[in-house]
Amino acid sequence: MGGDALTFKLFGLTFNTTNIVSGLIIYAIVFFTLYGMSRKIKMKPTGAQNVFEWLVDFTNGIVRSQMPASEQGHYSFFAFVLFVFIFFANQFGLIFQFHWNGAEVLRSPTADPVVTLTFSLMVMALAHFAGVAHNGLGGYLKGYTKPFLLMMPVNIIEDFANFLTLGLRIFGNIFAGELLMSLIANMAFSHGALTIIPGLLLELAWQGFSVFIGSIQAYVFVTLTTVYISRKVSE
Repeated sequence: MGGDALTFKLFGLTFNTTNIVSGLIIYAIVFFTLYGMSRKIKMKPTGAQNVFEWLVDFTNGIVRSQMPASEQGHYSFFAFVLFVFIFFANQFGLIFQFHWNGAEVLRSPTADPVVTLTFSLMVMALAHFAGVAHNGLGGYLKGYTKPFLLMMPVNIIEDFANFLTLGLRIFGNIFAGELLMSLIANMAFSHGALTIIPGLLLELAWQGFSVFIGSIQAYVFVTLTTVYISRKVSE
């Protein structure tokens, strides 16, 4: 990609400026996009309202397909916001990549494992909390002994593996996509006119494919989120 991220220190802690700035921009994009789509709701939807309602139906469909009916209403809005934010975060770096003094200022936050593993930790924490709230502490802990007591270590390892794979899967796909896009751009300008045209065509093709991959990864992340929560509230 374009180099190391910008950082700053505060109270002895190192903060990633690149992720903070990129994340705030995406928050603003998501807010104003959804606000614009839902600002003038009509009984017969047209234009942006159609897209908004399709997104709501799409994420509600994910929740309905994975969770018991009694729990769907609790997580539908969460799934909707999570999908939209991750979708925009995955696509952000395809359009906005800004470098300054050899460092990246803007990029997809999901191209950083710290961000994706934070999302993963948030999801797993919510799943465990939901399990305790739904089944009580005793019922929640008993779930680790199913189908029999000796499976407890395996079930604990499975939870940890789910946490890692949920975050690293999306990071790997987005990071690899943006890295390859940078390599194609460098190749395009490596030998002047001889490589600019094929490099541009390859860049456009890869961008289109990356949009598809980013969309799929947002869908997979939200689907697995509902699966993990559903497992905890169904035990």
